[in-house]
Amino acid sequence: MVNIIIVSKFLRTPVKLAFGNPKVAVTASALVLGLLGGMFAAGFASHAGGASVQIAALKQDLGHQQAALKAARDDAQREINAIAARVGELQAQANRLNALGERLTHDGKLSDGEFKFDRVPGMGGDEEVSDVPAGDLLKSLDQLQLQFDQSGSQLSVLESMMYNKQLQLSALPTARPVPGYITSGFGSRADPFSGGQAHHMGIDFDANYGDPVRAAAGGVVVFSGNKSGFGNVVEIDHGNGYSTLYGHNSKLVVRVGDIVRPGQVLARAGSTGRSTGPHVHFEVHVNGRPVNPRKFLDSVRG
Repeated sequence: MVNIIIVSKFLRTPVKLAFGNPKVAVTASALVLGLLGGMFAAGFASHAGGASVQIAALKQDLGHQQAALKAARDDAQREINAIAARVGELQAQANRLNALGERLTHDGKLSDGEFKFDRVPGMGGDEEVSDVPAGDLLKSLDQLQLQFDQSGSQLSVLESMMYNKQLQLSALPTARPVPGYITSGFGSRADPFSGGQAHHMGIDFDANYGDPVRAAAGGVVVFSGNKSGFGNVVEIDHGNGYSTLYGHNSKLVVRVGDIVRPGQVLARAGSTGRSTGPHVHFEVHVNGRPVNPRKFLDSVRG
């Protein structure tokens, strides 16, 4: 049998607990269990409170991390959008340069295969490959933009030069006014009426009455009417000091001020004026002086 004697200054006499007594044992057990339960509850409450604080802190950290991740994604997307926009601009500029290059290749009559604007040039090498930082990529795009701008300027200058050259060539009277053969050349000849010597300021082409008389080059009609000796005449100013005259026509088709293209019909062949029969009198003037038209006609015979 276990007995416990409790002595305290607050007790008048010592108290003896005899655990052999059932009532005493039950009461003591209840007190011990209550004490242990209180201690457990206090410890659980303390631990639960600390865990709640930690959970709240973790939630706060998670929120910060999610906000930072969203900001990083937004920044990355803005960079991607900026790069995509630059690539789109460069692609449009590349398409323009390719079209311009193809047109210049065609207009310049370059040989096939000399320039292929619809094919990527061959490249190769054995270099090590690494990721490209976004900053370096944007810098490369800026350099590519500069190269495109310079190439575009150079091609535009080349196009302008070629266009001016084409304008000059189109102003040269290199086309025959009619397909007939030459019946009388430029320079000294026997006059067909008097038989004496005369200076022929043009050349005569054989023609049938009513045949179309065509412009030897593009230009502006500066005269359309009758001239003594030449009958019905058309004169065209081709620019750069060049002009042409078409005489002895039966009918005039164009009027003063009309803009004509090379090969456009100006009149109908005839025998008006001082003429022995249907033909076309053709003159070429350079800065107001008549020159032999043959040197222009012969220049395109290849």
